[in-house]
Amino acid sequence: MLLIDSHSHIDADEFAPDRAAVIERAHLAGVTRQIVPAITAASWPALRDICATMPGLHPAYGLHPMFLSQHEPEHLQQLEIWLATEKPVAVGECGLDFFVDGLDPPQQRFYFQRQLELAREFDLPLILHARRALAEVIAALRGIGGLRGVVHSFSGSAEQARELFKLGFHLGIGGPLTYERATRLRGIVANMPIELLLLETDSPDQPLSTHRGQRNEPAYLIEVCACVADMRKTEIENIAQVTTANAMRLFGLNASAP
Repeated sequence: MLLIDSHSHIDADEFAPDRAAVIERAHLAGVTRQIVPAITAASWPALRDICATMPGLHPAYGLHPMFLSQHEPEHLQQLEIWLATEKPVAVGECGLDFFVDGLDPPQQRFYFQRQLELAREFDLPLILHARRALAEVIAALRGIGGLRGVVHSFSGSAEQARELFKLGFHLGIGGPLTYERATRLRGIVANMPIELLLLETDSPDQPLSTHRGQRNEPAYLIEVCACVADMRKTEIENIAQVTTANAMRLFGLNASAP
């Protein structure tokens, strides 16, 4: 049973002491591949090197809205060069965040809009962050058109999920699903089109209910998969097979490559 963690920050400092061991535990759990989205321009070189030297890691490059203070307009020009030369699997992590105080909305929109344009120009999927901003993110996707990707850690309504499906976007589902209080999310996952579902951990963040207060890691993706199988009243092997195929298709992964 093979799984793909569609959103892992395995390059984060939290994994510096034992990154190789974390990746090995993931492989033993069947998580053979991880999509690793960037957050700042400064992080791109180290992320690239980690993905190049460790098995099953696939980089994405972008500018995360929560790190707005670290972005400069010229980083968008640099991003265009990185997308052209490094051949990542996606643009991201990018998006909008209207939850955290102090993140200037016009500035966020400036960086977000250009990253949408770059994704379309390079025909790459998007890895989107949309916290308290999903309506505006959907409007932006609809406005530019011709895009595909995943809304990571989806937390919107059933209607917003349907709007994303119409646009050809996937939902990234992880640790929050494992909490019993997540009734709305569980209902969406139980009934959504399975071909638009991706599994993720957001490691080292968003720990599962069984690991609350601990560092999250990709090996725990198998528990997310089991939770989805329970929600949809099917076998875990079925969810693993379909979601792995979904990730392979969206990110253009080669089945025979490591």
